[in-house]
Amino acid sequence: MVFEKNYKIQLTDDAFRRADEAPDEKFYAIPRFTSHIDLYAIEAVTEIYRQYIPENTAVLDLMSSLLSHLPEEIHYQRVVGLGMNAREMANNKQLTDSLVHDLNINPILPFGNNDFGAGLICVSIDYLVQPVAVLKEMGRVLKSKSPLIITYSNRFFETKATAAWLSLSDDQRAYLIKSFLTEAGCFEDIELMDRSPKAADPLFAVVARVV
Repeated sequence: MVFEKNYKIQLTDDAFRRADEAPDEKFYAIPRFTSHIDLYAIEAVTEIYRQYIPENTAVLDLMSSLLSHLPEEIHYQRVVGLGMNAREMANNKQLTDSLVHDLNINPILPFGNNDFGAGLICVSIDYLVQPVAVLKEMGRVLKSKSPLIITYSNRFFETKATAAWLSLSDDQRAYLIKSFLTEAGCFEDIELMDRSPKAADPLFAVVARVV
């Protein structure tokens, strides 16, 4: 897949509507003790993290759940998970701390400025109804030059994904994420990449650094 640098996404007025507009806390109330992409796609995510996140970094795993997919051989200062289900995160062995927080109700992150050295959003940005506001907050809580790594696949809860996400192809979704990062105004060096393994779930990534 080739990403064209001049491709632009035009959003409609209903871009962030979802088929299921019921409160997200109800949807995520029952824990799902499973991975959301297959083993080979997970390995691709882990390799991206290995490439971009130095050891002894404080990591924020946004929209976290049962698994964080970080390389097990690398030591991190701390790994904080923010997600929707406390039981899933309590069973995530890579998290040092976790908290339940609904970003679709309140996009403000409960952390101080420059608290973290890396940010992760794994196969979940498609559920955000205020993505630019959330990304601005990521720019605030991450230190300058820190990487924000956003990964996605073609697997998701269709009723909770936004209309914009559902209307686009895999490669167009990378440009959608890039447009969010650009509008947030606090990221640079935005990279779009296809890291899909053969005969497995596709895996794409958008990596940016805080200004």
